[in-house]
Amino acid sequence: MISRNLKNVLVVSVGFLSLFTAFGGLQNLQSSLNAEEGMGVASLSIIYASMIVSSMFIPPIMIKNLGCKWSLVLGMACYVSYSLGNLYPGWYTLVPTSVLLGLGGAPLWSAKATYLTISGNAEAAAQGKRGSDIINQYFGLFFFFFQSATVWGNLMSSLIFGQDEKIAEITDEQLRTCGVADCGLVVPGNSTALRPAQELVQTLLGCYIVGVGVLAVLIVAVFLDNIDYEQASQFRGNREPLCQTFLATFRLLKDWRLLALIPLTMYSGFEQSFLSGEYTKNYVTCALGIHYVGFVMMCFGASNSIFSFLFGRLARYTGRLALICLAAVTNLACIITFLLWKPDPQQLYLFFLLPALWGMADAVWQPQVNALYGILFPRDKEAAFANYRMWESLGFVIAFAYSTFLCLEYKVYIMLGVLLLTAVTYPIVEYHQYKRPALPQGRSSCLDKEKSDENLGARFMCQTQM
Repeated sequence: MISRNLKNVLVVSVGFLSLFTAFGGLQNLQSSLNAEEGMGVASLSIIYASMIVSSMFIPPIMIKNLGCKWSLVLGMACYVSYSLGNLYPGWYTLVPTSVLLGLGGAPLWSAKATYLTISGNAEAAAQGKRGSDIINQYFGLFFFFFQSATVWGNLMSSLIFGQDEKIAEITDEQLRTCGVADCGLVVPGNSTALRPAQELVQTLLGCYIVGVGVLAVLIVAVFLDNIDYEQASQFRGNREPLCQTFLATFRLLKDWRLLALIPLTMYSGFEQSFLSGEYTKNYVTCALGIHYVGFVMMCFGASNSIFSFLFGRLARYTGRLALICLAAVTNLACIITFLLWKPDPQQLYLFFLLPALWGMADAVWQPQVNALYGILFPRDKEAAFANYRMWESLGFVIAFAYSTFLCLEYKVYIMLGVLLLTAVTYPIVEYHQYKRPALPQGRSSCLDKEKSDENLGARFMCQTQM
């Protein structure tokens, strides 16, 4: 019999798996599918810009009023709306649905991280184990499911788009413009190579909306326990001043540890946006065709999913620092390859190997940094995860914003610069945490903080392994 906390983590994980089967596959196609006037990447930039605004204000208010469960449900519904907007893509459909998704995205991710942290601390208290170990394990399990969504979403797109009978050949002239050999702002080739028939696109979107998007909302609404119902009700009956709740995210910026984590958090946005926006467009679509995007990104998703699970368990033995160093070195090797490699269909294995290695590194960045925020700021989980989503979203916004006017080579160098800055600031935070570990919070809700520390603080070990 699995514990109640593990059951809830599995429900959240399956819900996100279903939801991001749709959104993940759709995001990877935007730079190629809606390439006209840069509409696809512009919509992605709008998503993460509105997510920044949302991160500043909405998560603490929504989570404390609705509780984590119903914040998840509402946020998922906002994601489904973006798929609806892509049925008839245009500025008038993509812009409003992108804004809506961004506004719902920040509380969705903050509620998820808060829910997993609460569940991990509660399970650790029940088992008499260290809170950080269980939290790492739960985040690793979550990202195992979450990152596998990339496999299924891209498998759907590749199988459906592969039915297009008018797939064009890639010419030698086009190949010479792929990668950093050319500026990379425009991928040449006829429209059939870049965009499949409209009926195939609508078939895919129908599967994304009805088959998995709506299902995700139902799974969480029906099967997830409302673990902070009493605390949310208590908050509604005894509200804090509104301005105080609004400023919760900004107050945490007074903590130097959070400021030192900003480069690491923004890098997470840069590296994800590069693969889904630049790699799919300037390497895969340019050299192989859009029908290969799904297969290549499946390799990324499978690697990410497997290593998320493995690293979640391995972290208790190696610690975060060793894993993050591994991710940084892996990304550095891939970045150098992106700068030197001239994409060639004859080197087909490289198109799959690079995203597999990128997925292995991302399997460290996502769960470990999420878990780190929960461990460093146990008394301010909502504000901490709102900051995480805000700064990561800023990385997405910057990367997608300059996608249409900055040459690919410069984009790679910018990403490299942020990675090197992360290598300077992150170890300082880790060393401080090793010397002065934060006290984990016990079985509490999104806001029942200090009472939890008094009741459960003694049951946790204070040290967090580097």
